[in-house]
Amino acid sequence: MPETEVVTVGDRHDLDDEAAAALRVEWPEFIFHDPVSNAHVERVEAYFPRYDILLLDRGEVVAGGWGVPLAWNGTAAALPDGYDGAMVGAVEGHENAVEPDTLCVMAAGVKRGRQGAGLAGQVLTALRERAVADGLRRVIAPVRPTLKTRYPLTPMSQFARWTRDDGLHIDPWIRTHQRLGARILRPAPRSMVITGTVAEWEAWTGMAFPQTGRYVVPDALDLVRVDREADRGRYAETNLWMRHL
Repeated sequence: MPETEVVTVGDRHDLDDEAAAALRVEWPEFIFHDPVSNAHVERVEAYFPRYDILLLDRGEVVAGGWGVPLAWNGTAAALPDGYDGAMVGAVEGHENAVEPDTLCVMAAGVKRGRQGAGLAGQVLTALRERAVADGLRRVIAPVRPTLKTRYPLTPMSQFARWTRDDGLHIDPWIRTHQRLGARILRPAPRSMVITGTVAEWEAWTGMAFPQTGRYVVPDALDLVRVDREADRGRYAETNLWMRHL
């Protein structure tokens, strides 16, 4: 038998704590304060449990990922804004009996210390296989490039064109998708919009924001705009739309 096993989260709630400990550390704290995601996540879990998976290695959670089915006509112009838009579109489509034809892979993560072994690719492949088995004709993803955090001043439209000598992208997460046959479509502006008070942003980032302005924040792909007078910080993250099928 293969050492790795794909299971559905809904069938293995006994692994919830282990999965949270293994996979949550891969994301910056501010990501968990996206109001759109928080308002829709319970319905996503209830409506689309088949596309919420874990990868086990000898029973240990080593990776995971999830997606949402939605309707998309295949044109770049009709893509959702990004992560938030895809989530809203999937939930509203389900509630209004709109037939989905596309799986949007929302996120995938690998346990720290287990990166570099192809586990993320296995998660993406498992989700793609489920989409195909269910008759979904397309698979897309609002990709959050790993290395983009080092270049928050560079627009995603420029970053998307940075390739190595072999023609693949410099970013390892984009390359993982490319090696599975995915291609870049276009940036996903306002993929996720997070707002909070100055105190909340200081707590989320461990930084001080002493004056109004734009700030480079650890693990952010774009700048965070802070307005001291309004006591508000706003972060609009640009992801990169890629298409597998």
